[in-house]
Amino acid sequence: MKKFIAALLATCSVGLAGFAVAQEKTEAAPAPAPAVTATAEAKAEAPAAAPAAAPAAAAPAAEAAPAPVPNKGDNAWLMVCTALVILMSIPGLALFYGGLVRAKNMLSVLLQVFTVFSLISVLWVLFGYSVAFTEGNAFFGGLDKVLLKGITPDSVAATFSKGVVVTEYIYVAFQGAFAAITVALILGAFAERIKFSAVLLFSVLWFIFSYLPVAHMVWYWAGPDAYTSAEAAEAANATAGFLFQKGALDFAGGTVVHINAAVAGLVGAFLIGKRVGFGRESFAPHSLTLTITGAALLWFGWFGFNAGSALEANGSAALAFVNTWVATAAATMSWLIAEWIIKGKPSGLGAASGAVAGLVAITPAAGFVGPVGAIVMGLLAGVVCLWGVNGLKRMLGVDDSLDVFGVHGVGGILGALLTGVFASPSLGGTGIYDYVANKVADGYSIADQVIVQATAVGVTIVWSAVVAFIAYKLVDMFVGLRVPEDEEREGLDVTSHGESAYHS
Repeated sequence: MKKFIAALLATCSVGLAGFAVAQEKTEAAPAPAPAVTATAEAKAEAPAAAPAAAPAAAAPAAEAAPAPVPNKGDNAWLMVCTALVILMSIPGLALFYGGLVRAKNMLSVLLQVFTVFSLISVLWVLFGYSVAFTEGNAFFGGLDKVLLKGITPDSVAATFSKGVVVTEYIYVAFQGAFAAITVALILGAFAERIKFSAVLLFSVLWFIFSYLPVAHMVWYWAGPDAYTSAEAAEAANATAGFLFQKGALDFAGGTVVHINAAVAGLVGAFLIGKRVGFGRESFAPHSLTLTITGAALLWFGWFGFNAGSALEANGSAALAFVNTWVATAAATMSWLIAEWIIKGKPSGLGAASGAVAGLVAITPAAGFVGPVGAIVMGLLAGVVCLWGVNGLKRMLGVDDSLDVFGVHGVGGILGALLTGVFASPSLGGTGIYDYVANKVADGYSIADQVIVQATAVGVTIVWSAVVAFIAYKLVDMFVGLRVPEDEEREGLDVTSHGESAYHS
């Protein structure tokens, strides 16, 4: 235990030291106040008073534009959405995963999700928010807001609209809930065989070196108020994250959350190895009742995940809400029908899995596509992810315990690519907003945007895979990855935690 704690503390120290070095390299030329974004289009943190142009700075103070004040309705909406995202993790994801494992491992899965969510929430406040959502370079933010330094109840964060802000504290919490559930998603890939200490140490390493930089690359920008002219827009883009500069669209986390986590889970499933008895013994879910309940809670909470990513209680949030509703319903039906045709019977597990597949696929597109596009995406996601958890899984020969890659990886890749298609105004999408012209940009090219989306997918896959591989190897070196075979056979509830989920 002492060895594990020392490794955990050393990991945090090394991570912070690395970011400090990166920050020093970017401080040669002082930048304006840090700004952030929570989507590829417009979730940006704005300073309390936006930097003014030089002529305006010389004007009398009385003529200065008043600082924007948060709208109470937007604040309230974001608070509700943050609570919904937390509900997605505990109890939603915990019950969904817990019901899928054998009874002897139920408690271990619940505890892993609960603890990882708590661990990442703390790390987010300590340094995660600063590294993801302050200005640094194209891959990492800085350390300006470590321990939320400088943030007060009066601090604000910008939204999709110029001059519209929300209170920064609730923005911090909203983004922190995203980070926490992303790391928890990985756990399903190697459920029933990993050490609890390995879970915690890996979570810290992967959070620091994969989640934070990918979030920064996709979602960080200077905010809509910085786009006042073509020259200003060019300067603002130069400070944005790498994939944001490329023009990647990710409304609520197709790349940052789902692909990122799924790739890490797949690498883990390969490195940790198959469960004892895999392919010879029954690994049927011990409680589909809990799994379906968890899926229902995920669907409910996902409205906060997707619709909340608009950061305002407005039409964009309403569009994301409707898309989250219909894409999920469509995916549920397509998975069930395909399963019915292939296996002869529709199943409860199929309905739950189809719903999650639809939720995953629509996430990057929620605020960019029309409802008809969302239905098409959902129908495709149900069928393609069904193949992901059956055909692809067999092809890879991996024991991805709870089909993290088959659903979140395949669904996330499909959704990210199709976002480039159905965001087109010609297909009912919103297009790409031009903040300089203050209108939807002309000449949307589906082919060009799909190439951009594919680039974002590829970068995310490679980045997460490399970080995950190194992190697993380090964890194995320090504390070991897998429990002994006799403990695995007895079950992790008793052997790792000294408790049982159920008593006869």
